[in-house]
Amino acid sequence: MSTNLALLIFGIGIAGLFFLDRDNSVRVSKALWLPVMWLWIVGSRPVSTWLGVGATTGNTLDATLDGSPVDAAVFAALLIAGLIVLVYRKKKTTAYLAASGPILLYFLYCLISVTWSPFPEPSFKRWTKAVGDIVMVLVILTDGQPIAALRRVYSRVGFVLFPLSVMLIRWSDIGRGYDPDGTPENTGVTTNKNELGLIVFVISLGVLWNVRSLLIHKDEPHRGRRLAAQCTLLGFGITLLQMAHSATSVICFILGAGLMFVSSLDFIRKRPSRVLALSLAVVLGGGLGLFFGGGSAISESLGRGGGLSGRTDIWAASIAVAQNPVIGTGFESFWNENAARVNHRLHLLGFRDLSGLNSAHDGYLQIYLDLGMVGVCLLVLVLISAYRYASKAFEQNPELGSLMLACIATGTFYSVTEVGFRILTPSWIFLLLGAIGSSGAASGLLGGQAASALASKSVPASEIPDRSKLFPETERKTVYTTRRGITSLASSRSTDLK
Repeated sequence: MSTNLALLIFGIGIAGLFFLDRDNSVRVSKALWLPVMWLWIVGSRPVSTWLGVGATTGNTLDATLDGSPVDAAVFAALLIAGLIVLVYRKKKTTAYLAASGPILLYFLYCLISVTWSPFPEPSFKRWTKAVGDIVMVLVILTDGQPIAALRRVYSRVGFVLFPLSVMLIRWSDIGRGYDPDGTPENTGVTTNKNELGLIVFVISLGVLWNVRSLLIHKDEPHRGRRLAAQCTLLGFGITLLQMAHSATSVICFILGAGLMFVSSLDFIRKRPSRVLALSLAVVLGGGLGLFFGGGSAISESLGRGGGLSGRTDIWAASIAVAQNPVIGTGFESFWNENAARVNHRLHLLGFRDLSGLNSAHDGYLQIYLDLGMVGVCLLVLVLISAYRYASKAFEQNPELGSLMLACIATGTFYSVTEVGFRILTPSWIFLLLGAIGSSGAASGLLGGQAASALASKSVPASEIPDRSKLFPETERKTVYTTRRGITSLASSRSTDLK
């Protein structure tokens, strides 16, 4: 089958998935397309690459300093539009920011570190994109129907990226390539197999959450066709995880799915602290195993061979050339300044030329190299706060809390062998979503127990709270809600920006 014919067929299939998943009973803001487009870009390739215009020459470090004007314009437009939306939703935005102190402190330190970066202008531009990650997360969470908005983000991103990846891998050379060692790999809509595995596992966790909700709540509107669309999308995700051969992504998906499953068990729901303890034990146990004694065994079990595929050598060489262990080189600046030194040390160990290396292949080490021990401590503070709020969110709403905890736990684990805390990285964006979303849920910004009660099919109609009190800033629209055969009048409201 030709590429053009395959593209046509898959395009019709994508439209069919959107059609099956439609749900007019709950309206979300049109502004939700902003984070969806943001994730389409960071989860695939730069816009300049897709268009073949304004692209930089390869992925060299010198090219990353200048960047592409086309990509800069696209990100700037999305960022400005997102900020405008948040200005309209200033009350909710302020409340979320007030509950996210550690994250704000971390980002403030990142901004300050720009001042000692050897490349202050490119470093500042990268920081603005990092702010864009937070803006898009807040656009989702401040929607008038935040939980519905979150579900649709997962669906809309997956409906486009997953089928296109399969099409490009099977019927186009664009979706296949070679790693630096010349080994064939499937890349789909991304540029390498690890990036493909990353976007697939983070979106698949959300899709699994959607499927689980539809299976539990049998009174959901249009449940049959929506379940068909979500199961189809989940099938695409599992297939792509196998095609990507990204061991870390597979492990993270299993970890996140396991946490969501375990959290549904009665003995966990009655003692929410147990799921938090379990997630921390898995993450810490796996991370410590990679560093102490079990590194080679675990690496080989993941299909990487001993030494984590040379990662330990890269870690040692990077630490050796770090010039300021306290405050680091500056935000996202280490590799532009020190790649040649790291490459020289690796060359002495017998490595091929790695002059284009721009990653430590460890999220925590990357923070140390860019931001020093101060940055690492602030990141740890962010993670501790995120887990604490996730535990509280789980107590109030186990279904939502399980997803938040999965986002945080998988992001924490993924960064042990990959750079998961970097800007414009899906693992970092969804970790921020889990952290900020958990703080909002724990503070009642996502509806708290009232929202959970609305989702319960056993609540009498007389006890269903007025949705206008839950979401007071939106415009009213009358809909009918059915709970165990009892039809009652409820209030649901929406606008384009609020």
